[in-house]
Amino acid sequence: MEPLSSDVVVIGAGCAGLAAAVRLAAAGRKVVVVEQAPRLGGRATAFTDRESGDRVDNGQHVLFGCYRETYAFLEAIGASHLAPLQSRLAVGMADGTGRRSRLTCPGWAPPPWHLALGVLGWGALPIVDRLSVLRFGSLLRAARVDGAAAVASRVPPDVTVAEWLADQGQSETIRDWLWHPLAIAALNQSPDIAAAAPFVRVLCEMFGPSVEDSAIGLPIVPLDALYAEPARAFVEARGGVVLQKVAARIETTESGVPIGVEAGGLRIATAAVVSAVPWHAFASLWPRGVPPALSVIAANATAMDASPIVTVNLWFEERVTLGDRFVGLIGGPLHWVFDKGALYAHDAGHLSVVASGATELSRLDNADATKVALSQLQQALPALAGCTLKRSVVVREPRATFSLAPGGPPRPAHRTPIANFFLAGDWTDTGLPATIEGAVQSGHVAADAVLAVPS
Repeated sequence: MEPLSSDVVVIGAGCAGLAAAVRLAAAGRKVVVVEQAPRLGGRATAFTDRESGDRVDNGQHVLFGCYRETYAFLEAIGASHLAPLQSRLAVGMADGTGRRSRLTCPGWAPPPWHLALGVLGWGALPIVDRLSVLRFGSLLRAARVDGAAAVASRVPPDVTVAEWLADQGQSETIRDWLWHPLAIAALNQSPDIAAAAPFVRVLCEMFGPSVEDSAIGLPIVPLDALYAEPARAFVEARGGVVLQKVAARIETTESGVPIGVEAGGLRIATAAVVSAVPWHAFASLWPRGVPPALSVIAANATAMDASPIVTVNLWFEERVTLGDRFVGLIGGPLHWVFDKGALYAHDAGHLSVVASGATELSRLDNADATKVALSQLQQALPALAGCTLKRSVVVREPRATFSLAPGGPPRPAHRTPIANFFLAGDWTDTGLPATIEGAVQSGHVAADAVLAVPS
């Protein structure tokens, strides 16, 4: 193959890297994307199950209306219709006794009153617990005036989500049924461990100026079909190149300035590099060692802890439906169950059960993890008790997200001390937890920083 030249090399084809590549390609830059894995999408991708033939996500992802950067990205690649939003927040929950209840926020009430009215009418909670949601009024009003980031920055960095919620007068019941499920989904970590500031940022964004901000969007196709393949097509249609199954290594001058990227024996000359690899892979990009100007970033990245996600996919002999596209699970090791048949509009029978911050579950073998998931489902959803399991696939992402525990190393900026080297990724300093929105936002910021450099 002939040597390549590019305006920008983007290393990593997850949400952050592809968002950066699309924005750069849209601006007329020649982009080369290099991905080490055989599939595009990074930690948000899909594979084909060898027995069922179904496409299986390596972890279920949920979007919200406040994911403005994500939906702008999807709109740019012609895929926003593949993750349709609810008209208003509505979510069903079920506990270990089979008790099931649905929170529905009215679409006619302006935020944050739609949340207050939804919770006040929610029969899952005693009335005194429902009233406690009104305590968040001043917080959400402050976010309207000062912005979500500013409000979150006022939260002491050593306070956990659980401590902050207790300080807000939230009872154990409302925490179990509402706040903890939201925190675990957003932060991928126990509320007893995760820092409160990112959670406050999420709350302020979700219950922002529009009722749609808190509405949930679920992909109706596998994750790679939602964004990875459309993004590839977008980049390639504009003269870019997307390489897979090749590791990228950055070539530098003696002073550490990138001048090219070696990828599987191919040399790519470039004017700029965007690193969009996870924190734990950053140091491996440099065959001659991390440049001294980036040593602090590399040391902090190495010091970051990880939090796992485990997904147990279950296929049943019978036609199985949840009655909802997804249901929150209260009081057990797994947190959400998704009806893939309902989402993908094909024959029912495939449920995807997700555990966030799943350190203990990730240590179980596949058979035991399946037993735990099936037992919890049958307790929470008794209609499944008589169904016959025919197949299970357990997917572990041991480093699904970085840890948000207080005291962690600082997250890096998108610009670095090296003028033509930029960072993207959910682990960069977005102010958000490790969500698709944080990843896409980082990709856009990194791309804008590249475009701001005079050519």
